[in-house]
This record gives sequence, C-alpha cells and structure tokens, in this order.
Amino acid sequence: MTTSLTLTPIGASDKPAWAQLWHAYLDFYDTTLPLEVYDMTFEALLSNDPHSPKGVLAVVDGTPVGLVHYLFHAHCWKPAGVCYLQDLFVTEQARNQGVARALIDAVYAAADARGTPDVYWTTQDFNATARKLYDKLGQLTPFIKYVRPL
Repeated sequence: MTTSLTLTPIGASDKPAWAQLWHAYLDFYDTTLPLEVYDMTFEALLSNDPHSPKGVLAVVDGTPVGLVHYLFHAHCWKPAGVCYLQDLFVTEQARNQGVARALIDAVYAAADARGTPDVYWTTQDFNATARKLYDKLGQLTPFIKYVRPL
C-alpha cells in the first residue's frame, strides 16, 4: 500500500482532477461522452440525494491518482438494497500500490455504514489486471449481462 495515500469524498473543488481521471477511465474502455454528461455526472456526485452516485478520490503526495463511483439502489430480493460500484480507475503510475484495493474498501465501508453490505460491480472480460484484484476482493458470479439495443 502506498504510505501517503489519502481517500477523500469528491468535493466541488475536485472537478478538474476528477474530470481528468474519469476521462482516462473512459479512454481505457474506448468511450467518449459529451461534456454535458461530465457536468451532469459531477453535479450528481455532489448531490445530497441518497439515490445519486457518490465518489471518492485517491490522492498520493497531493496528486489525484484514482477514483471510484458507487450508488445505492433498491433490490427486490434484498430489503436493505444493494450498492453498485460503477466506476473504478487508478492511473498507470499508481497501479499495484494498493490504491484500487483502498478504493474498493472505501465503497465496502460506505455500504456497511449505510446498512447495505451487498456490493457488486462489473468489468470487461479483457481487463485481466483488474480481475486479479477482483478475484481477491469479490466473488465471481455466473451472471451474463445483457443490455437493450438502442
């Protein structure tokens, strides 16, 4: 684990650093989004609405090096609801230093504090590096994801 790592909830002054990290995350998945989506997403991250996504930045020596977005939602099988870890990204330079693990642990802690300990996430099958960590921190399920074609 990086000794100078700090985790902080995303705040209003974090937009430039957050946008840079989120852009790099979207690049990894060959995805581009309009600037309006960046603005809307950042506003949602700052919202006090319990249904809005939340976010945490990982900072090492004053430099933001990672982010995680998560949200809580209802679940028909689980009265307490569930937590969806939607986005997780760590810069290449900060990988293999415990940053991603710390960000996942932060989501686990937020879920526990809310009384919603069920946390899940998805990744693409080609993301072998991240999946090595996920195999340690989570349980692979047999579910296959489908989406509505647009």
